[in-house]
Amino acid sequence: MPLLNTITTPYAEAFLQVATTRKEVDKVVDQAKSVLNLWNECPAFSEAMASPVLEVDSKKAALEKLFTDQVTPSFLNLLKLLADRQRIGLLDAVLERMLELYREQRNIALATVTSASTLSEDQQSDLLKKIQYVAGTDNLEINLKVDPDLIGGFVVNVGSKVIDASLSGQVRRLGLALAKVS
Repeated sequence: MPLLNTITTPYAEAFLQVATTRKEVDKVVDQAKSVLNLWNECPAFSEAMASPVLEVDSKKAALEKLFTDQVTPSFLNLLKLLADRQRIGLLDAVLERMLELYREQRNIALATVTSASTLSEDQQSDLLKKIQYVAGTDNLEINLKVDPDLIGGFVVNVGSKVIDASLSGQVRRLGLALAKVS
């Protein structure tokens, strides 16, 4: 187990257990995804929370102001606990680990689809069916990303499987094939 998981797993497991006891797992999972988006999209916020310069009480006050009406009381308690223990800078890792544990419990496969441009609803639906076949399960959570560097097409990651149907991947494979011929 990597070092980061040895730190994050106890928090993630305890939080998931509390949410299960309170019958708010689905709500907490949705909230975790929203908080993760905020954390990743607002580096100033995540850097401020991770900063050792800010006092713990200031961090907790900011967290309460921001999240009291946005998350469950148990989620707010997790945020304050992480701040108390100087671990709030690991919030994203704790929430990611909690989501991993949730998916493991529910046998949900996570598929990351990176495309060159935003996919239409029809494209997403068609791709979902194909990914379900590759993953071997109907329990699937899809994370959509856009990366214009792919030039065209898409790349799908499901567990250890990678399907590269991008133009940049085709160019790379063609280059490797040409290098072998020379």
